[in-house]
Amino acid sequence: QVQLVESGGGLVQAGGSLRLSCTPSGSIFNVGVMGWYRRAPGKQRELVADIRTFGNPVYADSVKGRFTISRDNAKNTVYLQMNSLQPEDTAVYYCYADVKERLYSTYQEEWGQGTLVTVSS
Repeated sequence: QVQLVESGGGLVQAGGSLRLSCTPSGSIFNVGVMGWYRRAPGKQRELVADIRTFGNPVYADSVKGRFTISRDNAKNTVYLQMNSLQPEDTAVYYCYADVKERLYSTYQEEWGQGTLVTVSS
C-alpha cells in the first residue's frame, strides 16, 4: 500500500525558512499532481501549492513570493521551500499526490500524515 512520507517540519522564528519534502513509499507506476495543504488551528484546510508532472505550479495568494513548490520526477518527490515565514503560517502541512500503483490501475489520491510547522514571533 502506498504511503506518503513527509519530512522537514519544525519550529522556526518569524522570517526564517523551512523546507518540506514528501515522497511515496511502496511500489508505484506513476505520480500525477502533487501538492501541499495546510490546516491552521481553528481554521479550515487550505491549498498551499500544487504542481503537475509538467506544468506551472499553483500557489495560494497568501504564500506567493515566499513559498516555492518543486518536484523531482525521477524520485517522485515534491518539495515546499518556505521562506519569510510568519506566525500565520503556523499549521499542520499535509502532502498529497495522485498515485497510480500499476499500469492498468487508476490514479488514487493519497495523503501524508502531516507535519507541524510552528513559526514564533
